[in-house]
Amino acid sequence: MSLTVVLHEPQDLVNIAGVVRAMANMGLLRLTVVDPAEFDPWRITGIAHRTDHIVDRIRRADTLDEALADATYVVGTSARARTAQRNYRRPRELAATMQRRSREGSVALVFGREDRGLSNEALDRCHDVLVIPTDPEHSSLNLAQAVLLISYELFLAGGVEPEPLPRGKRSLGPATAAELEEMYGALKQGLTRIEFFKARKPESVMRVLRTVFGRTGLDAHEARLVRSIGYELRNWADRQIDK
Repeated sequence: MSLTVVLHEPQDLVNIAGVVRAMANMGLLRLTVVDPAEFDPWRITGIAHRTDHIVDRIRRADTLDEALADATYVVGTSARARTAQRNYRRPRELAATMQRRSREGSVALVFGREDRGLSNEALDRCHDVLVIPTDPEHSSLNLAQAVLLISYELFLAGGVEPEPLPRGKRSLGPATAAELEEMYGALKQGLTRIEFFKARKPESVMRVLRTVFGRTGLDAHEARLVRSIGYELRNWADRQIDK
C-alpha cells in the first residue's frame, strides 16, 4: 500500500511522536512532515518506543506542494465541514477507496497544524476531505487521535485479519451437546434435592436455564463447572438427610 501520512506544519514534537505510534499500531510506514516547528528523531523514538522503522524513513519537506508532488490522490482532513464547497467524506465511507487508490498510485493523507488545521489553500489541493464524526460540542481532536481513527478505518478496510482475541488458559473449546445435557441433568438433580421445584414446574425452570446458558455459548470447562455445582447441590442435600 503506497499511502503517506503528511503532517503540515506540526507544532509539537510530542504530537509527531503520537502520530508515529498510531501509524505503527495500524501498520502504516510512510510519514512526511512539512516545515515542523521542531523535529528530533531521537526524541520521537524516545516517546514512541520501537518505531525506528518509521522514524528512520520520515521525509521532511519545506512546502506542502513539495510533499504532495508525487501523489495521485490527496485526502485532507478537517474538524468540521466548512462553507466552501468540497467533497466531504466520512472515514469509514472513504477507507476502501483510499486502499484501492493506494494500490494504483500514491495516496497522501494530510493533517493540518494542531491549533488551526489545514488552511483553505491547503484543502484546495485535496481531492476529498475527511471529517471524523464527533460530539458537536467537542469536535476538535488531538492530532494523534485523528490519525489513529482514520488509520483504524484503513486497517479494517484493508481486509487484514486481526489477531484472534485471547482465550482463557483453561478453555477447552465449545461444549458438546452431550456435555451440555449432562450439565442440565446435574443441575436438575441438584435443584430437585434442595426442593427448588417445590413451587415451580421443573420443565419451565429448566427451559429458562437452557435459554440463558444457550445465549452464553459455554465452553467445555464452563459446562463442567456448572455440572459440578449441580452435583454438589445434590450431595449437600443428601448429607443433610443422613444427619
